[in-house]
Amino acid sequence: MTSIVLKKASAGDLETLQQIGKKTFYETFAKHNSEEEMQKYLSESFASEKLLKELNTPDSQFFIAWEEENPVGYLKINLGASQTELQDEASMEIERIYVKSSHHGKKVGQLLYDKALEIALQQQKKYIWLGVWEENKRAVSFYSKNGFTQFDKHIFRLGDEEQTDLMMKKVLE
Repeated sequence: MTSIVLKKASAGDLETLQQIGKKTFYETFAKHNSEEEMQKYLSESFASEKLLKELNTPDSQFFIAWEEENPVGYLKINLGASQTELQDEASMEIERIYVKSSHHGKKVGQLLYDKALEIALQQQKKYIWLGVWEENKRAVSFYSKNGFTQFDKHIFRLGDEEQTDLMMKKVLE
Protein backbone atom coordinates (compact mmCIF):
# COMPACT_ATOMS: atom_id res chain seq x y z
CA MET A 1 0.00 0.00 0.00
CA THR A 2 1.23 3.47 -0.81
CA SER A 3 1.38 5.90 2.06
CA ILE A 4 -1.67 7.84 3.17
CA VAL A 5 -1.29 11.60 3.57
CA LEU A 6 -3.72 13.76 5.56
CA LYS A 7 -4.38 17.28 4.34
CA LYS A 8 -6.55 19.93 5.94
CA ALA A 9 -9.47 20.70 3.64
CA SER A 10 -10.49 24.18 2.53
CA ALA A 11 -13.31 25.61 0.43
CA GLY A 12 -11.31 24.59 -2.66
CA ASP A 13 -11.84 20.96 -1.66
CA LEU A 14 -15.64 21.24 -1.74
CA GLU A 15 -16.19 18.84 -4.66
CA THR A 16 -13.73 16.29 -3.28
CA LEU A 17 -15.45 16.36 0.11
CA GLN A 18 -18.86 15.99 -1.51
CA GLN A 19 -17.68 12.97 -3.49
CA ILE A 20 -15.86 11.19 -0.65
CA GLY A 21 -18.62 12.09 1.82
CA LYS A 22 -21.42 10.73 -0.34
CA LYS A 23 -19.48 7.61 -1.32
CA THR A 24 -18.41 6.62 2.19
CA PHE A 25 -21.79 7.36 3.78
CA TYR A 26 -23.56 5.35 1.08
CA GLU A 27 -21.15 2.42 1.42
CA THR A 28 -21.61 2.44 5.19
CA PHE A 29 -25.39 2.75 5.45
CA ALA A 30 -27.14 1.91 2.13
CA LYS A 31 -27.73 -1.74 2.98
CA HIS A 32 -29.62 -0.71 6.13
CA ASN A 33 -31.80 2.05 4.65
CA SER A 34 -34.13 2.62 1.70
CA GLU A 35 -32.63 4.05 -1.48
CA GLU A 36 -35.07 6.98 -1.30
CA GLU A 37 -34.03 7.92 2.25
CA MET A 38 -30.35 7.56 1.37
CA GLN A 39 -30.59 9.81 -1.67
CA LYS A 40 -32.56 12.44 0.24
CA TYR A 41 -30.02 12.44 3.07
CA LEU A 42 -27.03 12.61 0.70
CA SER A 43 -28.44 15.48 -1.36
CA GLU A 44 -29.29 17.50 1.77
CA SER A 45 -26.21 16.74 3.88
CA PHE A 46 -23.69 17.22 1.10
CA ALA A 47 -25.35 20.15 -0.67
CA SER A 48 -22.73 22.67 -1.79
CA GLU A 49 -24.12 25.54 0.28
CA LYS A 50 -24.31 23.47 3.48
CA LEU A 51 -20.86 21.92 3.07
CA LEU A 52 -19.27 25.26 2.15
CA LYS A 53 -20.73 26.79 5.30
CA GLU A 54 -19.23 23.92 7.35
CA LEU A 55 -15.85 24.34 5.63
CA ASN A 56 -15.85 28.06 6.44
CA THR A 57 -16.84 27.64 10.10
CA PRO A 58 -13.78 28.58 12.21
CA ASP A 59 -14.47 25.97 14.93
CA SER A 60 -14.85 23.09 12.45
CA GLN A 61 -12.04 21.39 10.56
CA PHE A 62 -12.01 18.78 7.81
CA PHE A 63 -9.07 16.57 6.88
CA ILE A 64 -8.95 14.40 3.77
CA ALA A 65 -6.94 11.18 3.66
CA TRP A 66 -5.19 10.88 0.29
CA GLU A 67 -3.58 7.86 -1.31
CA GLU A 68 -1.62 9.50 -4.10
CA GLU A 69 -4.27 11.54 -6.00
CA ASN A 70 -7.22 9.58 -4.60
CA PRO A 71 -9.24 10.65 -1.55
CA VAL A 72 -9.86 7.54 0.56
CA GLY A 73 -11.43 8.98 3.71
CA TYR A 74 -12.07 12.09 5.73
CA LEU A 75 -12.44 13.51 9.23
CA LYS A 76 -14.58 16.35 10.56
CA ILE A 77 -14.03 17.76 14.04
CA ASN A 78 -15.92 20.49 15.89
CA LEU A 79 -14.85 22.74 18.75
CA GLY A 80 -16.80 25.19 20.91
CA ALA A 81 -20.23 26.21 19.67
CA SER A 82 -19.75 24.24 16.44
CA GLN A 83 -20.24 20.98 18.34
CA THR A 84 -23.55 19.42 17.40
CA GLU A 85 -24.75 18.75 20.95
CA LEU A 86 -22.62 19.13 24.04
CA GLN A 87 -20.91 22.41 23.11
CA ASP A 88 -18.64 22.13 26.12
CA GLU A 89 -15.52 24.30 25.86
CA ALA A 90 -13.58 21.47 27.55
CA SER A 91 -14.45 19.02 24.77
CA MET A 92 -14.01 18.36 21.08
CA GLU A 93 -16.44 16.45 18.89
CA ILE A 94 -15.45 13.98 16.20
CA GLU A 95 -18.47 14.45 13.95
CA ARG A 96 -17.30 12.22 11.12
CA ILE A 97 -14.63 9.67 10.35
CA TYR A 98 -15.43 7.85 7.13
CA VAL A 99 -13.20 5.62 5.01
CA LYS A 100 -13.88 4.02 1.64
CA SER A 101 -14.74 0.35 2.06
CA SER A 102 -11.81 -0.50 -0.24
CA HIS A 103 -9.52 0.89 2.48
CA HIS A 104 -11.10 -0.70 5.55
CA GLY A 105 -8.47 -2.55 7.56
CA LYS A 106 -5.64 -0.41 6.16
CA LYS A 107 -5.37 1.91 9.19
CA VAL A 108 -6.82 4.96 7.41
CA GLY A 109 -9.47 5.39 10.12
CA GLN A 110 -6.74 5.15 12.76
CA LEU A 111 -4.71 7.88 11.03
CA LEU A 112 -7.78 10.13 10.93
CA TYR A 113 -8.58 9.40 14.58
CA ASP A 114 -4.96 10.04 15.58
CA LYS A 115 -5.17 13.46 13.88
CA ALA A 116 -8.30 14.29 15.89
CA LEU A 117 -6.60 13.18 19.10
CA GLU A 118 -3.52 15.29 18.29
CA ILE A 119 -5.70 18.39 17.83
CA ALA A 120 -7.66 17.73 21.03
CA LEU A 121 -4.41 17.42 23.00
CA GLN A 122 -2.95 20.57 21.38
CA GLN A 123 -6.17 22.42 22.30
CA GLN A 124 -5.88 21.01 25.86
CA LYS A 125 -9.36 19.49 25.75
CA LYS A 126 -10.44 17.32 28.66
CA TYR A 127 -12.33 14.84 26.50
CA ILE A 128 -13.37 13.89 22.96
CA TRP A 129 -16.91 12.76 22.21
CA LEU A 130 -18.91 11.45 19.26
CA GLY A 131 -22.12 9.76 18.22
CA VAL A 132 -22.03 6.41 16.42
CA TRP A 133 -24.96 4.36 15.14
CA GLU A 134 -25.55 1.43 17.47
CA GLU A 135 -25.80 -0.95 14.48
CA ASN A 136 -22.41 0.12 13.09
CA LYS A 137 -20.56 -2.58 15.03
CA ARG A 138 -17.29 -1.97 13.17
CA ALA A 139 -17.22 1.69 14.26
CA VAL A 140 -18.37 0.97 17.83
CA SER A 141 -15.55 -1.59 18.13
CA PHE A 142 -13.02 0.87 16.65
CA TYR A 143 -13.90 3.58 19.15
CA SER A 144 -13.99 1.15 22.08
CA LYS A 145 -10.50 -0.07 21.12
CA ASN A 146 -9.36 3.55 21.17
CA GLY A 147 -10.58 4.07 24.75
CA PHE A 148 -14.09 5.47 24.22
CA THR A 149 -16.94 4.50 26.53
CA GLN A 150 -20.67 5.02 26.10
CA PHE A 151 -22.24 7.77 28.22
CA ASP A 152 -25.62 8.37 26.58
CA LYS A 153 -27.75 7.85 23.45
CA HIS A 154 -29.44 10.19 21.00
CA ILE A 155 -31.67 9.95 17.94
CA PHE A 156 -30.20 10.39 14.47
CA ARG A 157 -32.68 11.09 11.70
CA LEU A 158 -32.11 9.68 8.24
CA GLY A 159 -35.08 10.97 6.30
CA ASP A 160 -38.18 9.68 8.07
CA GLU A 161 -36.19 7.01 9.91
CA GLU A 162 -35.18 7.45 13.54
CA GLN A 163 -32.01 5.59 14.49
CA THR A 164 -30.22 5.37 17.82
CA ASP A 165 -26.68 6.68 18.09
CA LEU A 166 -24.49 5.74 21.02
CA MET A 167 -22.84 8.78 22.56
CA MET A 168 -19.25 7.86 23.41
CA LYS A 169 -16.41 9.80 24.94
CA LYS A 170 -12.77 9.45 25.81
CA VAL A 171 -11.31 11.36 28.75
CA LEU A 172 -7.90 12.84 27.95
CA GLU A 173 -6.63 13.83 31.39
